[in-house]
Amino acid sequence: MNKCIGCGATLQDKYTEQVGYTKSLDNKLCERCFRINNYNDYKLINKDSSSFIDILKNINKTNDLVILVIDLFNISKNISEIKKYITNDILLVLTKRDIIPKSCYDEKIKEYFNDLNLNIKEKIIISTLKNYNLDLLYEKINQYKKSKNVYVIGFTNAGKSTLINKIIYNYSSNKCNITTSNLPTTTIDTINIKVNDELTIIDTPGLIDDGDIINYIDIKDLNKIIPKKEIKPINYQIKVPATILIDNFAKLSFIEKNNITIYASNNLNIKRLYKSNNTLENLKKYILNVDEDTDIVIQGLCFINVKYKSSITIYTKENVSVYTRKHLI
Repeated sequence: MNKCIGCGATLQDKYTEQVGYTKSLDNKLCERCFRINNYNDYKLINKDSSSFIDILKNINKTNDLVILVIDLFNISKNISEIKKYITNDILLVLTKRDIIPKSCYDEKIKEYFNDLNLNIKEKIIISTLKNYNLDLLYEKINQYKKSKNVYVIGFTNAGKSTLINKIIYNYSSNKCNITTSNLPTTTIDTINIKVNDELTIIDTPGLIDDGDIINYIDIKDLNKIIPKKEIKPINYQIKVPATILIDNFAKLSFIEKNNITIYASNNLNIKRLYKSNNTLENLKKYILNVDEDTDIVIQGLCFINVKYKSSITIYTKENVSVYTRKHLI
């Protein structure tokens, strides 16, 4: 059976509502990928992580090199879960460098990932948009690969397929393109891409992070939430009582003085209010006790550096992960 070259789904021409449907089995793309590519018309596929975990387990049976792609803006708190399934050598690729402010040094970013209990050979920070460190990554792929096959893994929307398309464009005569989208589950199954006679890149479906806000918002809101260019951090000196509204997606309430820096998409409407209000209090409520110089993460929406130890109340959508971590930047 032929696979869709865009998402990896097995092509079929009988069931219009099922994965892999195409009007003709002679087509190289399924109808879903065709509509994403030509009309930006996205059809959501509901899948859980079980099938993706099975893929990881099969990769673990090989000795092949694995590229683990992590989105620097949206770092899943579940990265360490991958160690349950993967013991292969790993190139840790930290992507979307163009989104993170230039004032942050690469070496400091790399240090953040020193505690990952994975078999990481090297950490490489890249930007596919700017072609930043792509030559270095390609060199390291060829240095560490154990066979012709190299697997690319990561959480949904980390930029795996975009990276592979860039590798194809830069280093291969192969002119195929994997389908890319801002929404999860764009890649359905593994896709083998022959870069040259000595290298085949294997794209895999993204692991689903159930706590990511993109799972709980309308498609039209994605362009607001997902940064397209370098973030402009917003600094506030908090005098209490105070409220920060992050568009209509989150609210932070302060009862103690603090200094904070918000890292979020420049398209979001962020406001500071000193009058008490009930805006967004119908959302899920979290109370976090935050240590000094710590990041608060609202998964997929933003991260906020808090300078001083305090208690902060946060409201956001149901099921979205809200937690603290050591400061990234």
